[in-house]
Amino acid sequence: MTVIDLRSDTVTQPTAGMRDAMASAVSGDDVYGEDPSVNLLEAELARRLGFAAALFVPTGTMSNLLALMAHCERGEEYIVGQQAHTYKYEGGGAAVLGSIQPQPLEVQADGSLDLNQVLDAIKPDDFHFARTRLLALENTMQGKVLPLEYLARARAFAREHDLALHLDGARLYNAAVKLGVDAREIARHFDSVSVCLSKGLGAPIGSVLCGSTALIAKARRLRKMVGGGMRQAGSLAAAGLYALDHQVQRLADDHANAQWLGDELRKAGYDVEPVQTNMVYVQIGDQAQALKAFADERAIKLSVAPRLRMVTHLDVSRAQMEQVLKAFVDFSRK
Repeated sequence: MTVIDLRSDTVTQPTAGMRDAMASAVSGDDVYGEDPSVNLLEAELARRLGFAAALFVPTGTMSNLLALMAHCERGEEYIVGQQAHTYKYEGGGAAVLGSIQPQPLEVQADGSLDLNQVLDAIKPDDFHFARTRLLALENTMQGKVLPLEYLARARAFAREHDLALHLDGARLYNAAVKLGVDAREIARHFDSVSVCLSKGLGAPIGSVLCGSTALIAKARRLRKMVGGGMRQAGSLAAAGLYALDHQVQRLADDHANAQWLGDELRKAGYDVEPVQTNMVYVQIGDQAQALKAFADERAIKLSVAPRLRMVTHLDVSRAQMEQVLKAFVDFSRK
């Protein structure tokens, strides 16, 4: 029985074309700056997103950590959403490794942070307080796309209040495809952007941090400090380049599958949140464990939670979505 894994878009496998690109990649020692494939990936993504420089790292967690540590000194502060990965899901790295204080705020229903609440959270210029240095946003945020108009307001707000602006763009390309714009139209509002290659884009590993020449130089030093230097990483960079060239526009297929599944589950009587990209959130309540066991028997992998998240990706088809729907319908009739 073929497994249908909806836990995350991180479970994707490299396609045949990506494997070929990885096998033929030219490599060198990246710590010495001599891996041509890594250098090409960094230069290409910086160019595409409108930045001066970029840095290839093993994970999105590291990419965000380096950004926070490059923007903020010890004892300084960043403002961030309560549900944001940089605050909730990345091991507290900014606090533990950077001595950077997070100031979390509630995320709004559309995935944004209320800029009036951000304003209230900015600390006065007084030695009693940590100095507020950075505003960190996430796009997409639990599958929700931040509107371009909001990003423009956030950019103007950050400038007015002398804050840097960082984007955890782990699913930046999902947001761009949903909005029908080039990813640069999103990235141009930020001082730094982290892009994950190993989620919807389907690479096996890696994220890229983009920013100014000075910020990336600082991040490169920090990458070495936290153990992120890689040697012959060309095959991994080649996977990222292949993903950027061949697997961006197909994200629309994932969005369509998620939209279809959400619509059909709603028709079947489930409480489904509006779907924007590749995430379907269903309120399951105290039936979560029972549903997981039921799905396991049908080779469907789900993450357990009362608010159940299912993520579509390149390794699940519409036919498999139909199998998932049938499982949910059968479960509701038990």
